[in-house]
Amino acid sequence: MIINISPFAALIAGILVLIFPKFLNIVVAIYLILIGILGFIH
Repeated sequence: MIINISPFAALIAGILVLIFPKFLNIVVAIYLILIGILGFIH
């Protein structure tokens, strides 16, 4: 499940960083939180 979701999350995060560079910290934080939650679920 994590393998299927993380590439999409990484892609979305990368696009958001390109569009809104100022939101890099927020995007990285959300990505890490999501990966952490998925890690606890599985």
